[in-house]
Amino acid sequence: MSKLAEFRQLEKHLAEQLQALEALKGDAGLKKEIEFETKLRALLAEYGYSLLNVINLLDPKAGSRVPATEAKSGTRKPREVKVYKNPHTGEVVETKGGNHKTLKEWKAEHGSDTVETWLTR
Repeated sequence: MSKLAEFRQLEKHLAEQLQALEALKGDAGLKKEIEFETKLRALLAEYGYSLLNVINLLDPKAGSRVPATEAKSGTRKPREVKVYKNPHTGEVVETKGGNHKTLKEWKAEHGSDTVETWLTR
Protein backbone atom coordinates (compact mmCIF):
# COMPACT_ATOMS: atom_id res chain seq x y z
CA MET A 1 0.00 0.00 0.00
CA SER A 2 1.37 3.40 -0.92
CA LYS A 3 1.97 6.06 1.70
CA LEU A 4 -0.80 8.21 0.24
CA ALA A 5 -3.34 5.38 0.31
CA GLU A 6 -2.32 4.53 3.88
CA PHE A 7 -2.65 8.20 4.85
CA ARG A 8 -6.14 8.43 3.30
CA GLN A 9 -7.26 5.24 5.04
CA LEU A 10 -5.98 6.43 8.44
CA GLU A 11 -7.58 9.82 7.86
CA LYS A 12 -10.91 8.10 7.13
CA HIS A 13 -10.66 5.95 10.29
CA LEU A 14 -9.79 9.01 12.36
CA ALA A 15 -12.82 10.87 11.02
CA GLU A 16 -15.07 7.90 11.87
CA GLN A 17 -13.64 7.70 15.39
CA LEU A 18 -14.07 11.44 15.93
CA GLN A 19 -17.66 11.16 14.80
CA ALA A 20 -18.26 8.28 17.25
CA LEU A 21 -16.61 10.32 20.02
CA GLU A 22 -18.87 13.29 19.34
CA ALA A 23 -21.91 10.99 19.42
CA LEU A 24 -20.80 9.66 22.82
CA LYS A 25 -20.27 13.15 24.19
CA GLY A 26 -23.95 13.87 23.63
CA ASP A 27 -25.10 10.57 25.17
CA ALA A 28 -27.15 11.09 28.34
CA GLY A 29 -26.04 7.76 29.81
CA LEU A 30 -22.38 8.69 29.50
CA LYS A 31 -23.00 12.08 31.10
CA LYS A 32 -24.76 10.37 33.98
CA GLU A 33 -21.85 7.93 34.49
CA ILE A 34 -19.27 10.75 34.38
CA GLU A 35 -21.30 12.73 36.92
CA PHE A 36 -21.53 9.67 39.21
CA GLU A 37 -17.78 9.01 38.99
CA THR A 38 -16.98 12.65 39.71
CA LYS A 39 -19.27 12.73 42.76
CA LEU A 40 -17.95 9.37 44.00
CA ARG A 41 -14.31 10.46 43.75
CA ALA A 42 -15.14 13.74 45.52
CA LEU A 43 -16.89 11.86 48.32
CA LEU A 44 -13.97 9.43 48.67
CA ALA A 45 -11.53 12.35 48.83
CA GLU A 46 -13.69 14.11 51.42
CA TYR A 47 -13.51 11.11 53.76
CA GLY A 48 -9.93 10.15 52.89
CA TYR A 49 -10.84 6.79 51.34
CA SER A 50 -9.63 5.17 48.15
CA LEU A 51 -11.50 2.82 45.84
CA LEU A 52 -9.46 -0.06 47.28
CA ASN A 53 -10.61 0.86 50.82
CA VAL A 54 -14.25 0.77 49.70
CA ILE A 55 -13.79 -2.58 47.93
CA ASN A 56 -12.17 -4.06 51.04
CA LEU A 57 -14.96 -2.63 53.18
CA LEU A 58 -17.72 -4.10 51.01
CA ASP A 59 -15.99 -7.39 50.14
CA PRO A 60 -13.10 -8.26 52.47
CA LYS A 61 -12.29 -11.47 50.56
CA ALA A 62 -11.83 -9.63 47.24
CA GLY A 63 -8.12 -9.01 47.81
CA SER A 64 -7.38 -12.60 48.80
CA ARG A 65 -8.96 -14.21 45.77
CA VAL A 66 -6.62 -15.86 43.30
CA PRO A 67 -7.18 -14.84 39.67
CA ALA A 68 -8.22 -17.66 37.35
CA THR A 69 -4.91 -17.61 35.48
CA GLU A 70 -2.94 -18.11 38.69
CA ALA A 71 -5.31 -20.76 40.02
CA LYS A 72 -4.45 -23.07 37.14
CA SER A 73 -0.71 -22.68 37.54
CA GLY A 74 1.26 -25.54 38.99
CA THR A 75 1.75 -29.03 37.71
CA ARG A 76 -0.34 -30.09 34.83
CA LYS A 77 -1.63 -33.55 34.08
CA PRO A 78 1.04 -35.77 32.51
CA ARG A 79 0.50 -36.71 28.91
CA GLU A 80 -0.79 -40.15 28.10
CA VAL A 81 1.41 -42.58 26.20
CA LYS A 82 0.09 -43.25 22.71
CA VAL A 83 1.00 -46.45 20.92
CA TYR A 84 0.94 -46.58 17.12
CA LYS A 85 1.39 -49.82 15.14
CA ASN A 86 2.25 -49.65 11.46
CA PRO A 87 0.17 -52.37 9.74
CA HIS A 88 2.60 -52.51 6.79
CA THR A 89 5.78 -53.20 8.77
CA GLY A 90 4.44 -54.21 12.18
CA GLU A 91 6.67 -51.55 13.77
CA VAL A 92 5.38 -50.09 17.07
CA VAL A 93 5.99 -46.53 18.26
CA GLU A 94 5.23 -45.34 21.81
CA THR A 95 5.13 -41.57 22.31
CA LYS A 96 3.65 -38.94 24.59
CA GLY A 97 3.68 -36.23 21.92
CA GLY A 98 3.63 -35.82 18.17
CA ASN A 99 7.31 -34.95 17.88
CA HIS A 100 8.55 -38.51 17.34
CA LYS A 101 10.89 -39.00 14.38
CA THR A 102 9.38 -42.27 13.12
CA LEU A 103 5.83 -40.99 13.65
CA LYS A 104 6.63 -37.90 11.58
CA GLU A 105 8.05 -40.06 8.80
CA TRP A 106 4.91 -42.20 8.77
CA LYS A 107 2.70 -39.12 8.64
CA ALA A 108 4.73 -37.70 5.76
CA GLU A 109 4.54 -40.98 3.85
CA HIS A 110 0.96 -42.14 4.58
CA GLY A 111 -0.80 -38.97 5.72
CA SER A 112 -1.72 -37.78 9.20
CA ASP A 113 -5.30 -39.08 9.10
CA THR A 114 -4.20 -42.56 8.09
CA VAL A 115 -1.52 -42.76 10.78
CA GLU A 116 -4.02 -41.66 13.46
CA THR A 117 -6.10 -44.75 12.61
CA TRP A 118 -3.09 -46.86 13.63
CA LEU A 119 -3.44 -45.69 17.23
CA THR A 120 -3.87 -48.74 19.42
CA ARG A 121 -3.85 -47.14 22.87
